[in-house]
Amino acid sequence: MKAIEVQDSFGLDHLAWVEREPLKVGPGQVLLHMKAASLNYRDLLMVQGLYDPKQTLPLIPCSDGVGEVAEVGEGVTRVAVGDRVCPIFAQRWIAGEPTYEKLRSTLGSPYDGTLSQQMLLSAESVVKVPEHLTDAEASTLPCAALTAWSSLVTLGRVKAGDVVLVQGTGGVSIFALQFAKLLGAHVIATSSSDEKLERVRALGADETVNYKEYPKWGKVVRGLTGKVGVDHIVEVGGAGTLQESLRAIRIGGCISMIGVLAGGSSDVNILPLVMRQVTVQGIVVGSREGFEAMNRAIQVNKLQPIVDQVFPFEEARDAFDSMMAGKHFGKVCIAIP
Repeated sequence: MKAIEVQDSFGLDHLAWVEREPLKVGPGQVLLHMKAASLNYRDLLMVQGLYDPKQTLPLIPCSDGVGEVAEVGEGVTRVAVGDRVCPIFAQRWIAGEPTYEKLRSTLGSPYDGTLSQQMLLSAESVVKVPEHLTDAEASTLPCAALTAWSSLVTLGRVKAGDVVLVQGTGGVSIFALQFAKLLGAHVIATSSSDEKLERVRALGADETVNYKEYPKWGKVVRGLTGKVGVDHIVEVGGAGTLQESLRAIRIGGCISMIGVLAGGSSDVNILPLVMRQVTVQGIVVGSREGFEAMNRAIQVNKLQPIVDQVFPFEEARDAFDSMMAGKHFGKVCIAIP
């Protein structure tokens, strides 16, 4: 089988095509013929050696993907040959709270990821996908979609009438916008591009702010709420944008910390966090149980993930370059033959 590896050193120049031995199914396992993968910022950091410099190489990158069940092992009843399924991000996180053991079972580091023609997995660690989705759309669900769902639903408990702020137009943020609208929330979106802000309005964003035009966007957002502040913020910028999020959040509001696009460390005045009794919660994707609940909502509402571009398998390096350029709207995907 063909796969793409980060070989003896980190860096995009060290991505290479390899031929691996065919995989053999054992009891309780499923063999997937992979159809598509999608990229997350974590995948880019991993390939560059910035996510876990101690990661053992070679490694097949990418956390997200979808495949067709080609063979099942003895005792498997959850799925059948021909089913389209996604591997879950943390292979041992079936339900409940995360633990160290569960979070050390993640695809794309430390486990081999989805940029391969075949994957051999426990039948307990895959989830059937909604039938109306294309392969590329389905490949976006395990991390980006579930992270947004966990932020707003599993942990955030967003309800109709709440005001939700989403930052930027990457995969998690676009899913957060879509889920927030399903929940009946009022959504404010930020971006540095007026063109992208026009597109998020077409997806249902109620109000938008160009943070390049208004660097102190937290004050602007607060003004849009009658100076009350927003109920929930999907914080993908990290330390570099947290100060503005603290300006935008209401007393008793919640900030879901997801990404580090604007940096992992910064001098932040945490006094507003204390004085306004703000909850800051870290989000590490979610469990299989949460994935299945999210898929039911996607199926019932016929939600369509937003895919920016699908690259051929042989152009996987170009897909990573596209992710690094940061000009995508939604998800960057790779088709697997």
